Amino acid sequence: MVESPTEKLLVEQRGHTVLLTLNNPPANTWNQENLQGLESLVAQCNADRDVYALVITGSGEKFFSAGADLKLFASGDKGVAATMAMAFGSAFEALSGFRGVSIAAINGYAMGGGLECALACDIRIAESHAQMALPEAAVGLLPCGGGTQNLSWLAGEGWAKRMILCGERVDAETAQRIALVEEVVEKGAALGRALALAENVGKQSPPAVAACKQLIQAARGGAIDAAYATERESFVRLFDTRDQEEGVKAFLEKRQPTWVNG
Repeated sequence: MVESPTEKLLVEQRGHTVLLTLNNPPANTWNQENLQGLESLVAQCNADRDVYALVITGSGEKFFSAGADLKLFASGDKGVAATMAMAFGSAFEALSGFRGVSIAAINGYAMGGGLECALACDIRIAESHAQMALPEAAVGLLPCGGGTQNLSWLAGEGWAKRMILCGERVDAETAQRIALVEEVVEKGAALGRALALAENVGKQSPPAVAACKQLIQAARGGAIDAAYATERESFVRLFDTRDQEEGVKAFLEKRQPTWVNG
């Protein structure tokens, strides 16, 4: 059973999906408590073999997350800065490395660390009124939770520079056009769509999903020729799992497979 270590992160388990709601009003900002809480929750999800998908959304109708609580940096304390940078990096790298599928249901403003959280997910669903930005340079800072890297990978170097260097904010329609989000839905519909996608994840073999995800993300760093060999090796390793046998047998017997995640 996945349990939240903080009231700033609400957890609900729905079948094979864990629903995580950012709950730090009024703007669902990040601090050391909920960043460490997120890292803990991802670790719990990785350890719970019944968890196949993780859906993240924000409480309320206005904010997914407005990012870091800037009051933390008002003193100019370099030690605080180092601690928070490590907390952001550890939390969002853990989220990116989740063995299952993570989906961000962006139900409002996703700014700074809020957008970085969504960027660390595998899939992003945005509501039509959502606004996204990485405005850190406007206050003398920079995105330290993977934003410079993940945004460049998803939307390309040009849009990453527009958003980070020029402080450009994008709406949901633009975000979809530049491949920052995969789908735009009407207001109030992001969570339902994300949960439906998560349910589809449960129809796939968990070991196969985990292997495929590692291969897809490996393309971000390394030579593609080397990845071809790894892809073939990963395919063969799936034959050590019971799910591989069950999947093929279920197809041939014209029935739905029963996954055991092993």
